[in-house]
Amino acid sequence: MNKGSVSLPSGANLDFRGPALVMAIVNCTDDSFYPASRNDSAEKALERALKAEEAGANIIDFGGESTRPGAAYVSVEEELDRILPVIREFRKHSNLPVSVDTRKAAVAKAVLDAGADIINDISALEDDPDLGPLCAERGALIVLMHKKGIPLTMQDEPYYANVVSEVYSYLIESAAKAQKIGILPQRIIIDPGIGFGKRLEDNLDLLARLEEFSASAYPVLAGLSRKRFIGEVTGHESEDRLAGTLAANAIALFGKANILRVHDVGETVDLVKMIYAVSCRQGGNT
Repeated sequence: MNKGSVSLPSGANLDFRGPALVMAIVNCTDDSFYPASRNDSAEKALERALKAEEAGANIIDFGGESTRPGAAYVSVEEELDRILPVIREFRKHSNLPVSVDTRKAAVAKAVLDAGADIINDISALEDDPDLGPLCAERGALIVLMHKKGIPLTMQDEPYYANVVSEVYSYLIESAAKAQKIGILPQRIIIDPGIGFGKRLEDNLDLLARLEEFSASAYPVLAGLSRKRFIGEVTGHESEDRLAGTLAANAIALFGKANILRVHDVGETVDLVKMIYAVSCRQGGNT
């Protein structure tokens, strides 16, 4: 299967044949791990989303439940209270593809009704059995991510014998299960879940061998922005991890990632443009 252009429920398209797409993180929460990304009101979240679009984002990813290590579960009602007004208002201003970071079918249904296109599920359809059939019925794109355990406890001594093969096998099996319930293969994106139940060495191995995931039939999303493993390497807190993040994202681009999920949109857009320009001169397609 070739990774090409795919239509979205809103009528927009995503094209995976050119440079990597930049997905802007818009947290509708007050407890995300990176303090500068927190938005404690719908007005602030909308402003951040519109600024991200202006800076060149290809996709806006709204989230109403923090999934940082140690985070607790949020109810459907609370999650919808945080994100639904923002998505409805954003849709009045923009036709940009909208992704929602949720693992709940009830939330997904409401945001798809409000104009969302992509469901970004950290549980790879495991947490809610109704989510997969809903995405199939509505023609939404689905991001299947690998994690070990739940956010509250996922960093409590995770272990892998071979992290790359284990995560790769899990994602391919998850994609096959998604297809069995009616999700078309071209509507599946995979994410190795760097930082979700992984040790430093696991995260580095996944990033170093990302091209093995990109060689699959599915577009690959890399979510690296300002994460703890970057701080473990550089010695910096989240506020000072921009340079480390850009370096990690450059490595992901050389590993042929199709989507970069980031906090810092303008800087990442420039990174993608520069690497793509050089890659084209080299005859590549990074």
